[in-house]
Amino acid sequence: MWYHKPVINEELLQSLPNLKIVASSGVGIDHLDLNLLSRYGVKLSNTPFVVSTDTADLGLALMLASSRRLVEGYQMAVSPNTEYFPADWLGAELSGATLGIVGMGTIGYKVAERAKAFEMKILYHNRNQRNKEEESAVGAIYCKKIDDLLHQSDFVLLSVNLTPQTHKLIGKRELELMKPTATLINISRGLVVDQDALVEALHNEVIKAAALDVTYPEPLPRDHPLLKLKNVIITPHIGSATKKTRRLMMENMTESIQAGLTGVPIPNEVL
Repeated sequence: MWYHKPVINEELLQSLPNLKIVASSGVGIDHLDLNLLSRYGVKLSNTPFVVSTDTADLGLALMLASSRRLVEGYQMAVSPNTEYFPADWLGAELSGATLGIVGMGTIGYKVAERAKAFEMKILYHNRNQRNKEEESAVGAIYCKKIDDLLHQSDFVLLSVNLTPQTHKLIGKRELELMKPTATLINISRGLVVDQDALVEALHNEVIKAAALDVTYPEPLPRDHPLLKLKNVIITPHIGSATKKTRRLMMENMTESIQAGLTGVPIPNEVL
């Protein structure tokens, strides 16, 4: 499966009685019915580890682009109407700012490693607390309650799997807990954020800005209000989009398929 295609439904499974394995690209499996696959005896694999470095890089890139207003700056620099650069056109610095990471899995931890180099204070919220050695290595502080992280963070970065528990995890209440100077960065799944609430929060300056690699749907309708806001950066779900990583993803999927067909343990099997 690539970009969630083909759709794996009961009709397809009935038409493929010899199907042994579905190899899905990327980390997320929210587009798949695991119970349905299990009923038909079909195994599932994904490619969770090869995408983590590039996705963490993109998270930091979005943070920098938003804080330093790179898209707005580019538009100003190339506009035929620009006659001078205003001296009061300012961004915000990362150094010394507080980053709150929601979801401290492999990707979230790699973001923390990168943020440490920018001398950021790092908070994180996760289902399970990391061990002390891992926290110490990046200087991360655990927030058992997400509210505590939202209150304190200058940047809130979302790096969670989409599950029933994380569906619209960030809504109107959560956005209102954030600082009015804060930026929301989403590199997980669009449905982790209530987009209507986000549009309202950005329009009413409840938060300062958003940088999104994911939305729902993808792409957004061309008249969607998020596309009209200057304090929003949107990229086309490119967390893993480098030549090296996409090739590694294909290799991972091929290895899983070969294993599934020969009956040996499947790398990256989703259990």
